[in-house]
Amino acid sequence: MEERTRAYLRGRFRDYYRRTELTPPPAANEREWGFIPWTESPGTTMVRHRSLLELGELSEFLVRKRPRHVYFSAGRFRDPSASSMSEKDWQSADLVFDLDADHLPNVTLGEDTYAEMLATCKDALFRLLDFLENDFGFEELEFVFSGGRGYHVHVRDDNVRHLDREHRREIVDYVRGIGLDFDELIETETVAGLGRKTPTERRTLRVEGGWGKRTHDHFMAFVDDLLELEEDAALERLQEFDGIGEGKAQATINAARNNREQLESGNVTVHTAVAQLAERFASKAVERDNAPIDEPVTTDTNRLIRLPGTLHGGSGLQTVRLERDELAAFDPLVDAVPETFVGQDIAVDVTDGGTVELRGDSFTVSEGDQSLPEYVAVFLMARGRAEKEKE
Repeated sequence: MEERTRAYLRGRFRDYYRRTELTPPPAANEREWGFIPWTESPGTTMVRHRSLLELGELSEFLVRKRPRHVYFSAGRFRDPSASSMSEKDWQSADLVFDLDADHLPNVTLGEDTYAEMLATCKDALFRLLDFLENDFGFEELEFVFSGGRGYHVHVRDDNVRHLDREHRREIVDYVRGIGLDFDELIETETVAGLGRKTPTERRTLRVEGGWGKRTHDHFMAFVDDLLELEEDAALERLQEFDGIGEGKAQATINAARNNREQLESGNVTVHTAVAQLAERFASKAVERDNAPIDEPVTTDTNRLIRLPGTLHGGSGLQTVRLERDELAAFDPLVDAVPETFVGQDIAVDVTDGGTVELRGDSFTVSEGDQSLPEYVAVFLMARGRAEKEKE
């Protein structure tokens, strides 16, 4: 990035901060603060181990330094400005989840557009929230669009702030479905037999919630699709599974037809073939429903995370704090474009053209000198795809 470009972005970031009032996180004075300035070096140099007291009043600091990126720690410390983690004296930490579109398994870099990547990331966000809200029952949640490629969720419930890395790792494993054992989703009871029959064991999937419900939902969707097929097609579909031959396929179809209500209640012992088939859907539930979070972020009790309300120096977009009921309608490529950059065109030299989607419009940008809406130009400059030209 050329100095003219850095100087322009520094100045416009300052203009943004002059017009913006930011809300710091809870216990802001107990957190470590850090920022990345607009430096000439090709890499990024983090200035960290600062307390809010050292930075000064937050708005004044941002106007004065107009940093490229701004962060605060998930952890809370007795001495947040100490230069080593041991000297900081850790007290507690928010439980933070980071979803980054670049790391999602169903995103294809180089093929998916930025808008498509962010839409996929929002789908993953709602899968994560299903775990946090329904499986864990967390209530103190803060939702943030990162300004770049995804979303952050901060959990500040009192009963999680003192968890160590090992226990946070268990939460990560749960939402990722790592090590999920089908037998752990099963409740077993002994059912008395009739007449001279010996008691039998009934195995029932836990369908009231959690991974049991997710497994059951996928299994029942498959069963219902199966029952709509012609007999030959249904038999063929079942035999696509390893270990299911014609005999087990026929037994499964018969059990599904005759015991639909039992299957709906979670009873997988209506036939051994059904039980074996149901077990296959635990891995399918993990594949489709897990939350593909950035695992090291959640386990790190000292993590620095982006400050809501600040600008992302790699996109020029705003890091946006969101209410729960705003998530579905939120469009980051519209709602995170700062108004500071709207209303004028500027001259830039585009070095990497292509399609840019912002504020509901699609721009096909060619390479070379040209005049573009400032919010498009800032986006391209921040991403290293354009340089500022003299007006």
